[in-house]
Amino acid sequence: MCHWFVVVACKMHFLRRSFVMPMYLLSFVVLIVFLVPVQFMPLQSKPNSTYCENIQQNSNDKWVDMMIKDVVRTVCTRDIVVNMRKEGLVFMAISALSLWLGLILSTIYVWYLKIQRIERTKDLFVRRMYEGAFLEQSMLLNTRFEVKKKNKEKPLQETIRVFLCGTMWHENYDEMMSIIISIFRLDKYKPKTEKKSDVEFEFHIHFDDAFKDVNHGRERHANEYAETLADVVKEVYTIFRDFEPCMFKTKEPLPEQKIINTPYGGRLEYTLPKGNVLTIHLKDKKKIRHKKRWSQIMYLYYILGWRLNGKYYKMFEEGAEKNLLENTFKKEKENTYILAVDGDTDFQPSAVMLLIDRLKLYPEVGAACGRIHPTGPGPMVWYQKFEYAVGHWLQKSAEHVLGCVLCSPGCFSLFRGSALMDDNVMKTYSTKASEASHYVQYDQGEDRWLCTLLLQQGWRVEYCAASDAYTNAPQDFKEFYNQRRRWGPSTMANTIDLLGSGSLTSEKNSSISKLFILYQVLSTGASILGPATVCLMISGSFMFIFGTPGNWALLLAVVPPAVYMILCFKLKPDTQISIAAVMSVFYAFLMAGTILSIIGDLIRNNTFMTPSGLFLIGMVVLYFITAALHPQEFSLVIYGLLYFLCIPSGYLLLAIYSMVNLNIVTWGTRESSGQTKTSAVKAIKKQVMQAACCKCPCLTSYEVMKEDAAAETITMTETPQVEVPIGIESSEEYSQGPYQSWIERLQEKPYSFPLSETTLTMEETEFWTDLQARYLEPLKENKEQQEKVANDLIELRNKVTFAYFFCNALWLVATFVLQAIGDTVSIKIPKLYPNGTQSATEMFSLDPIALMFLLGFATLLILQFFAMIYHRIYTLIHFVAYVDTDTKDYTKRTKANKKFQASRVSSESSEPQNHDDHDDHDDQDYQNYQDYQAENMGE
Repeated sequence: MCHWFVVVACKMHFLRRSFVMPMYLLSFVVLIVFLVPVQFMPLQSKPNSTYCENIQQNSNDKWVDMMIKDVVRTVCTRDIVVNMRKEGLVFMAISALSLWLGLILSTIYVWYLKIQRIERTKDLFVRRMYEGAFLEQSMLLNTRFEVKKKNKEKPLQETIRVFLCGTMWHENYDEMMSIIISIFRLDKYKPKTEKKSDVEFEFHIHFDDAFKDVNHGRERHANEYAETLADVVKEVYTIFRDFEPCMFKTKEPLPEQKIINTPYGGRLEYTLPKGNVLTIHLKDKKKIRHKKRWSQIMYLYYILGWRLNGKYYKMFEEGAEKNLLENTFKKEKENTYILAVDGDTDFQPSAVMLLIDRLKLYPEVGAACGRIHPTGPGPMVWYQKFEYAVGHWLQKSAEHVLGCVLCSPGCFSLFRGSALMDDNVMKTYSTKASEASHYVQYDQGEDRWLCTLLLQQGWRVEYCAASDAYTNAPQDFKEFYNQRRRWGPSTMANTIDLLGSGSLTSEKNSSISKLFILYQVLSTGASILGPATVCLMISGSFMFIFGTPGNWALLLAVVPPAVYMILCFKLKPDTQISIAAVMSVFYAFLMAGTILSIIGDLIRNNTFMTPSGLFLIGMVVLYFITAALHPQEFSLVIYGLLYFLCIPSGYLLLAIYSMVNLNIVTWGTRESSGQTKTSAVKAIKKQVMQAACCKCPCLTSYEVMKEDAAAETITMTETPQVEVPIGIESSEEYSQGPYQSWIERLQEKPYSFPLSETTLTMEETEFWTDLQARYLEPLKENKEQQEKVANDLIELRNKVTFAYFFCNALWLVATFVLQAIGDTVSIKIPKLYPNGTQSATEMFSLDPIALMFLLGFATLLILQFFAMIYHRIYTLIHFVAYVDTDTKDYTKRTKANKKFQASRVSSESSEPQNHDDHDDHDDQDYQNYQDYQAENMGE
């Protein structure tokens, strides 16, 4: 236990006050604890006997007394103590003091030891073992240290390069504002002007379908969504640039930015206020393949292929040494990270830095994800808040502790470049869907498929609970069902793919054991049997509320879902969702009655020691304790009641809808509708007014926008690649000048950045042309192929639906038969009262299948609960370490900036003799500032 607390103290950067000082003082504390009580110990003295002779152990002594007496008797056997030789006692005291001082002098380096956040234990100590009898000596002497060389050359600091890559498709104004503000926060947190920085950022946004036809299809211009994004960038830029506004300060004009015509559409390049670069890639779906997965492939090949790999290939052609290039290239791949975000993600810089810590310290980690919080108003979002909370609190934490996280969501995840460039990852991810199952696994849940490829290649995927990100959630029933219609089959397809290669994956991936594969098999089985389990729960509701016999109650519970499934095969998806909404309301009333009936049954039986009572109380207690261990999210338990009422809708009706509509591979969660600007413009105006009052809008812009901006709900229906004819456009056409291009139109926009038109290099143009030809060429219309894929998808739907509901039918039939047999096979459970007494006449009956399911479900929950506790402890360690080190780092940077500004002011106050001298003085000031930063940012 002491060893574990020492490791925790070092990881949390409490090295001096929680490790070194306690270890130095521990010897004195032990001496005091064992010897001081001797003076106050009552002894039975015998005549003509010494103090030591009176120390005798008795059979009725407590263990503390026995230990103290044993120590004293050991000391009393020494000759210098028996004869009280003062010179010997003085020599022994001096020897002990010398030993203690020697320990301090030989381990004084530990006091000045520099460690990283959540340093690995193997990097803290030479050996993981320790000597229990001499704990403090072994812990101090076992601490690693670095041998200083005579030349005193400072080791080169490795810089982590993070490329933030966002994907957009017709987001509204508020959603664009969230991601752009988050990008500007990162720019402010890690300025590009710093010479020595541990992390460098570069921002890329890939905007799908950013162009529309004008002049009756003769030209292509940026659509209103792309123009809105440009306006958002300009408005946020103005806020973050004027971080110290004053009404008497003359505002500087907006700096010139770049606009580029590219083979895939267009590009806007912005240099942000702190020097980092934001590039917006405007994709024309007539020139390059659209949808999220192809945007990801686009930026992966651009960053990891063209920017990273191409650089070293060019150096190799110029004659650089091959071995040196390979080693440098390998290191840079490991230190290149891709931060994947959605177009509406909102996050703080601390969330990104916490993810970076996981990849930086653990080279086997290929990806890490944070805690995703759904945002938005309404009951549908409330339900998702609790659903996301339970999924992260228990399921993701358990996956992280027991093995690996199976899905790192694309809305906020950090990927290692070398993991993505590994064999069968990026290349396989670029595969075009050619079979029916590919459309389900590849395009309906691209983030889960990418994680499956990483796991199969041996990489670890982790979950960092302290890294928070916020994203908009579906706010209406139809959009929610369409989203889960994609997620459900994709999750099952990727999980079955991973389990199918379980033996090979466990051999290649050290984090995935056979026991973890078994855990996933049980979890997947419970998920597949979810509809049948809900039917049994509903039958229990009929029995509790109406007193219906067991078999009739089960029949009444099965008939409505069966009828709904038949209707789903016949009706359109929108009609199916409408029927599910109506049934969900009735089921919610039934679940509310079930809760009251269970409580009434407990009162009637005068005990809560019933199967239903123990299950309900156990679930409530488990969720309350879990929420209490997440104090900042404890309020989400309020939505737990709504979650319980919606269980039939979420686990029965939604499962039926998802399986029956598995052949529909459209996106289904966004639908463009008119202009995107909302009343969030008022929030920007409010910021401008605050600037006039000498306030800092960059500190309050986000909160004000959240208060004043009315979110505009939009939905989108996106068509899969095989169903999209290239020549079909659904955009608005309007008349423009005959010679005005999309670049000229954006350049002429009032109150915007002055845009300077530039061109790509010949090499980069050839890269994009080749990439389009290989992977991203727009899919051409092929009616025969479309019909074949549609028929294959229907056939796949029929097979999967049959197997899925056949398993549930078997479960229900087995339960029905056992209930029909009655007491012959049922398990009798004695009735227990809260005081511990047992009823002599009353018994509870439970069929074997129900008992087996309850035990299996309870085992999974308990396993997840203890895994969550373990994960919470290490999350606390990571968070405390980050807060401590980041605060110190921010303070040092602030002092460096103030010193630099002060030196600039003093230099400007003195009149230079000539222009050249002034330039030299500026360069010297800047060099002094950089030296000061390098001196204070070593840690």
